[in-house]
Amino acid sequence: MNIPIGVIVNVLSVAIGGIIGTLSGNYMSSEFKEKITMIFACCSFGMGITAIVLMQNMPAVILSLILGTIIGITIKLGYIINKGGEFMQKSVSKFIKMKNTHLTEKEFMNSLVTIIVLFCASGTGIYGSIVSGMTGDHSILLSKSILDLFTAAIFACNLGSVISLISLPQMIIFTILFYCATFIYPLTTEHIINDFKACGGLVLFATGFRMLKLTMFPVADMIPSMIIVMPISYLWETYVAPYIS
Repeated sequence: MNIPIGVIVNVLSVAIGGIIGTLSGNYMSSEFKEKITMIFACCSFGMGITAIVLMQNMPAVILSLILGTIIGITIKLGYIINKGGEFMQKSVSKFIKMKNTHLTEKEFMNSLVTIIVLFCASGTGIYGSIVSGMTGDHSILLSKSILDLFTAAIFACNLGSVISLISLPQMIIFTILFYCATFIYPLTTEHIINDFKACGGLVLFATGFRMLKLTMFPVADMIPSMIIVMPISYLWETYVAPYIS
């Protein structure tokens, strides 16, 4: 039985980073936190661009992003994740006194939702879990763990120990993908995988804007696009592209 080493390391990096940030937050200046967050946003942009350039079927990816976001808004996925974030916050506050923060409740929840999506639903994490389960190559998740460790630490400075709790849904999602990879990966092609990465890259790019608080993209509602992009990419390449190329 394969052991999800990459998943375990990634989950631990979030949990440990959250603890470090919670304990050391009072010793970091607001200027330091703000500037480091800018760097994380830059990393998110960079990871997004790196994935987007792999795109094979642009119409399929764009269609997936639009339809997926419509689905997310229709089923109120963003609202559901927001409520999940509130539940985690309240659960933690029962056992651990939440630290004082300069953030308003709305800013707090916006930041929390951004981090939940970044840790649990990024293209890198989902693809890394699938590759890890199928080939045993954990390098993608191990690389992601380095960024997640520092990201969790910095955001925990403001949001507190609730950041560590995000590792629980992350573990569930990535573990399921890890063990389902044996069934998913053989059904894909290189082009389908690249379109999937590109779609995830667009979500990461939008996440970067949220980190900088420039534009609050509905990244949580965009998650379904990463589910439908693979079948849409296949249908486009198989049945549409041959007639228009």
